[in-house]
Amino acid sequence: MSKKCVVLLSGGLDSSTCLAVAKDHGYDCYTLSIDYGQRHVAELEASKTIAKNITPNPHKVVQINLDAIGGSALTDDDIDVPDYGDSNDAIPVTYVPARNTIFLSTALAYAEVVGANAIFIGVTAVDYSGYPDCRAEYIQAFETMANLATKAGVEGQKLSIITPLIDLDKSQIIQLGHHLGFDYGLTVSCYSANRKGEACGVCDSCHYRRKGFEAAGLKDPTRYAS
Repeated sequence: MSKKCVVLLSGGLDSSTCLAVAKDHGYDCYTLSIDYGQRHVAELEASKTIAKNITPNPHKVVQINLDAIGGSALTDDDIDVPDYGDSNDAIPVTYVPARNTIFLSTALAYAEVVGANAIFIGVTAVDYSGYPDCRAEYIQAFETMANLATKAGVEGQKLSIITPLIDLDKSQIIQLGHHLGFDYGLTVSCYSANRKGEACGVCDSCHYRRKGFEAAGLKDPTRYAS
């Protein structure tokens, strides 16, 4: 019997590496993307292509309109995405309130439906923007809750939240994906990518991505708008 997992796939570098890792670990992967009203919709298109290249299972996109709640530069047109280094806030305006909790809850529901006993999420606590829902203690707390809150959990079918990238920096993540043969040219990471998937080159995400490829000694396949 094959191992099944749900992989939260944004279409960016980290989540795509996470998918490659899950497949390498022998999981039958069900990919899930969330259309949450983000300004960088090119990621969603990328996720569809990536999923099709990695797994034969249908890729699911669920719409959850977090832009109706707001509070983030990634969902609000009237909040500018800052350039890297421009923000002095410990938690920058690109943080989307409760995003990973909402994403993981959706993945948890999908995992019950497809009979998966694992959820893969590409959070990292090393090269990231300081988001509170990327920390190991948060992931552990969610896993505990998940096994209390579901029919599968109550019936003794333990579900694991797997974070294979959490202790890796960006160059290590890129080296891992490169070792697994993943094509990073398919991914879109920029917070302000245009509809063609071209990156701005100046936001936090672009900074960490570019530095990651430099440190890994690999060619950066990112397409930049200018």
